[in-house]
Amino acid sequence: MKLKSVLLLLLLIVSTVSIAQIASEDILFNVDQTPVYASEFVRVYNKNLDLVKDESQKDVDAYLQLFINYKLKLAEAKSLKLDEKGSYKRELKSYRNQLAQNYLTDNTVTDELVQEAYNRTKTDVKARHILVRIDETASPQDTLAAYMEIVKLRNRLINEGFDKVKKDVHDGKTVFAEDLGYFSAFKMVYSFENVAYNTKVGDVSQPFRTRFGYHVVQVLDKRPDRGTVQVAHIMVAKNKKGDTISNPEARINDIYKKLNQGESFESLAKQFSDDSSSADKGGELAPFSLGQLSSSEFEEQAFNLILVGQISKPFKTDFGWHIIKLLDKKPVPAFADIKSELEEKVKLDSRSKRIKETHIQDLKERYNVSDNQPALAYFVKILNKKYYEHTWELPSRFKADKTLLTIGSKTFTYKDFGDYLVKRQALFSDKVTFDKIVDINYESFLDIELNAYQDAHLEEENPEFAEIVGEYRDGLLLFDLMENEIWNAGQKDTVAVEAYYEAHKDNYFWNKRIDAIVGASVTRKDIKKVSKLLKKNVPLEDIKTKLNVKGEIHVMFTTGILEENNQSLPADFECKTGLSNIYEFNDGYIVAKVNQVLPKTLKSFEEAKGNVISDFQNNKEEIWLQDLHAKYTVSINESVLTKVRNQINNQ
Repeated sequence: MKLKSVLLLLLLIVSTVSIAQIASEDILFNVDQTPVYASEFVRVYNKNLDLVKDESQKDVDAYLQLFINYKLKLAEAKSLKLDEKGSYKRELKSYRNQLAQNYLTDNTVTDELVQEAYNRTKTDVKARHILVRIDETASPQDTLAAYMEIVKLRNRLINEGFDKVKKDVHDGKTVFAEDLGYFSAFKMVYSFENVAYNTKVGDVSQPFRTRFGYHVVQVLDKRPDRGTVQVAHIMVAKNKKGDTISNPEARINDIYKKLNQGESFESLAKQFSDDSSSADKGGELAPFSLGQLSSSEFEEQAFNLILVGQISKPFKTDFGWHIIKLLDKKPVPAFADIKSELEEKVKLDSRSKRIKETHIQDLKERYNVSDNQPALAYFVKILNKKYYEHTWELPSRFKADKTLLTIGSKTFTYKDFGDYLVKRQALFSDKVTFDKIVDINYESFLDIELNAYQDAHLEEENPEFAEIVGEYRDGLLLFDLMENEIWNAGQKDTVAVEAYYEAHKDNYFWNKRIDAIVGASVTRKDIKKVSKLLKKNVPLEDIKTKLNVKGEIHVMFTTGILEENNQSLPADFECKTGLSNIYEFNDGYIVAKVNQVLPKTLKSFEEAKGNVISDFQNNKEEIWLQDLHAKYTVSINESVLTKVRNQINNQ
């Protein structure tokens, strides 16, 4: 499969080519009754121009013969019904679906969100908020009540202060008043993060809604982000309920004294830290940024350390008493270094909703789909309490054939959406009103069908995508055909391959060879030393040890059986036994000790097997192509060919 991917990659290099002189309907040649258009030939010729190493094939007429052979092979593949094989269809579908993902979304919005996220990672916001909790599917009446409540609480926050409001209303169930500390991008849901970053320091935002309910945010501070920090810590846990004997503060102070006496932080963490997850690692914690831990006190102490190795004084958190040691501190990385990471976060974060919404709106405009859908009122009327019991069915007089909407050239009926409603009734409880059920289902139905329509018509709408898929489709067919007709024969038909070897033995010879040690160096001084040592028959490993010292390589060696034109040898190298002269070669020097000279000899079948199989396959392909030319009629349109020659030669 990997080999196939490498071979097919050569067919999938995309380029943009101007073909102004050639009309789109110009047929360059026909294979039987199948037309091949001049525009395709010019595009492929230009795309592969730099890949062609044989200069003769850059000639238009020579390349045309290659292209005709290519089309003959495709015609043969289809006549053998290789395009109907299940394995072929599955692989093509898999590739097409994977490639389509790059064309089914607009990366502009994603790029904007990635840049925005990076900018926000460089700034921390300190804020607190009040939340009136309400479900996303709440009734209009409950939604209005929650909104009125948050408006009232906002006014109280401004006039009475956060602490007073928190004391009066925070219950941790329906109303929350919380200090959030410092946070940056991706630490809150996107809609909340947006408001926090867009509210000035000291201001209270207007009410806004997230999936949790209605909020107001009061921004207290904004400061440059501190990057990430890594620390080790020693923790003495706070007393458990009922424990009045232990004294965590005294214990942590004793540990701190031992540190000041010069004892190892890591050793003390292993012995005395109550954090079992880090104690055996000397207290080491994973790197973290502000807002990532559940203790703002711990984060502040960690980021206040400046020098690696610096140790804090004992301090207290909700978990107990701590001493921390700074292991590493890093600023916010450059954008290029974390761009791919941010892209993944954006796609997984609630930001992805904005990407989806923008894309759907674009598709609505492209396919003339209105946001107004008056038919939804009909579906609200036909729902009843059985929907909550998951037993609802379309009524007997249901208007099944009536048109609901049209996307491009495809029409959807009431039946299409009605069936969708039936399938999704298990998703809703009786807390969701019928009109909300219809709205949610219609939005989901429309999203699915818009995306499906775009996917189904992608080749029509995007010529570049169509070209790439077409080339992969043909390349996949060609691979299967060559594997069946040529390559497998070379690997499996050993009798035919051996017969080919016997008939062409004169093509498979070893050139004159030498059994030698070849030393190479950039300096004549070192190569002279090699020559003297070789002359004294000093073992090769001893020579390397003597000359390559202090971690530096002064001499390289090539050993074994080498043909006389080996890259390690100069063209004028004299192949004779014994120690050679010193040759100046490749901006350096070489010397060789030749143990034996082997004359030109015939290769055995096993020695030549790789070359024999390749030649056998090439010969078989030539004969096979002659048969294809006889089987299919190729008719070239000479006037169009002249236009093609003129366009290519004038590029």
